[in-house]
Amino acid sequence: MPKALARFTAHFEEVLCAILFAIMAIVAFVNIISRYLLKYSLAFTEEILISFFVWLTLLGSAIAFRRGAHLGFSFITDRLPREVKAFLIWVGALLGVFLFSCLIYFSIFQLKEEIELKITSSGIGIPQWWYTIGMPAWSILVIIRIIQGAYRASRTVGKR
Repeated sequence: MPKALARFTAHFEEVLCAILFAIMAIVAFVNIISRYLLKYSLAFTEEILISFFVWLTLLGSAIAFRRGAHLGFSFITDRLPREVKAFLIWVGALLGVFLFSCLIYFSIFQLKEEIELKITSSGIGIPQWWYTIGMPAWSILVIIRIIQGAYRASRTVGKR
């Protein structure tokens, strides 16, 4: 795999977050300009910003799991033997995978319902599933990053 492609896949979430933040900043700025100069608020911007915040939350979770920077309470685990620490890393990873698998499962049902009922967004009137599709898609990415982070953490247990 070429070096640039490997770097992109390793930092896909950061690139996507930067793009989403840029879009959100532009949309919010246009809304502010519209509100103060034209005295007209663009109501649809709220639904875009809220949906992208949900996407950013999931992408941020993927980044945190990949880096091993997610929230954790290590007071007890720091005092355990190496083998127990490695085991607990995988228990935590399994719980994380279960959580995001549940999110995928239920968001697929939500997607199916939104498509079948032809639900549209209130502001723009586009199909609501365009926003919802991010939940299962980014949750799959989070699961991949949980496994990557657990593998990396279990290999480095006790080497610090």
